[in-house]
Amino acid sequence: MTTFETVTLEVADTAAAETYYAALGLTDHVTLRASDEPTTGFRGYALSLVASQPGNVDALVAAAVAAGATVLKPAAKSFWGYGGIIQAPDGTVCKIASSKKKDSAPAAPEFDQVALLLGVADVKASKRFYVDRGLPAGKSYGGKYAEFDTPSSTVTLALYPRRALAKDIGVDQDGTGSNRLVLGGGGEPFTDPDGYAWETAPARTRA
Repeated sequence: MTTFETVTLEVADTAAAETYYAALGLTDHVTLRASDEPTTGFRGYALSLVASQPGNVDALVAAAVAAGATVLKPAAKSFWGYGGIIQAPDGTVCKIASSKKKDSAPAAPEFDQVALLLGVADVKASKRFYVDRGLPAGKSYGGKYAEFDTPSSTVTLALYPRRALAKDIGVDQDGTGSNRLVLGGGGEPFTDPDGYAWETAPARTRA
């Protein structure tokens, strides 16, 4: 049976990446590993930080920029709330958003939830692939979004159409080479139909 437990980002400079992700408060949510595998363009995934209010979104974006991030989409109001898109020095794209449009407390660089959004060719087919491997399904919206029940991880795992995800974060959907991402969990190592690699997570990380 497959479980989802860890997210490993492969980066060229682990020391710089450690400083960056610590500034965002993500030290307990992602693991870093050195890699010089070639990669260009969209890597197919994005991290999503959900904050409780707009002020916290702004504070997180400011912390990320101070640590070297590039702003892909400035934080702004929309019909669904407030949010923006940043890109880490290592290339990882992160969406920071809140469903609220007004602050109700002093702003702080804090988030309530972290999700890993995997861009896939067919959400329904990818969902079936993972469910067949024993990963429990959570909420879903047809072919537009699917989430899994992942109590062993501090990160929520979700599926999103690749083209829609690229459009949402403001990048072209094309990309080549390594996606610089490894997911860890229980069960044997495998690679899913969209090319995302899974490895067996170390026993000490399991719940």
